[in-house]
Amino acid sequence: MSSVNKPRSEGGHAFHFDGPEHEFETTKFGIWLFLCTEVLMFGGLFVAYFLFAHKFPETFIEGATYLDWKFGAVNTAVLLVSSFTMVLSIYYAQNNKTKQCVNMLFITLACGFIFMFIKYLEYTHKIDLGLLPGDMFSFTGEMGSTNLGLYFSTYYMMTGLHGSHVLVGMGLIVWCIVRARRGEYNSKYFTTLECVGLFWHLVDLIWIYLFPLLYLVD
Repeated sequence: MSSVNKPRSEGGHAFHFDGPEHEFETTKFGIWLFLCTEVLMFGGLFVAYFLFAHKFPETFIEGATYLDWKFGAVNTAVLLVSSFTMVLSIYYAQNNKTKQCVNMLFITLACGFIFMFIKYLEYTHKIDLGLLPGDMFSFTGEMGSTNLGLYFSTYYMMTGLHGSHVLVGMGLIVWCIVRARRGEYNSKYFTTLECVGLFWHLVDLIWIYLFPLLYLVD
């Protein structure tokens, strides 16, 4: 069989790498470059938030009053737990404990479902009230600012983009669960698991910034 048709060598690494360490370091470098582009994308949204909040401070303070900080705090705790269980899954994989690795991945996935369910509750409540972005804003309650549509445009854009990343991360975790249950992760190979973990940590980190900016504006 030619090397081109053989995806992984006997040593466990892909055929186009010199060895497992070369594959691991190269792949981690690639994922870090990708995460840098993610930071740049979200960074643009953060800059827009600060510019709008500086120009319309009253609007952003009022907009935050329509958010339930308790929901935001619970989601923050959920994502912090998920980061911890993600780290544990990698630790167990490195120590050849497949069952424990799979269990931690399932807990991480469950945390993702909890996070998205809470966001669903938040979104449906705001949609029912007419607290929608831009021209779709149809809230008829008492409000002190005429620019609330701008605040919720920012809110939906930032939390919606973040939520899409949570969903992507959950899909990747499912992929890792399938591979882990096949016994593919062990002390010699856990590269993809660690890369997915880095992506998940970035998603968690972004939320840690979103929570105080959107929910705790004072």
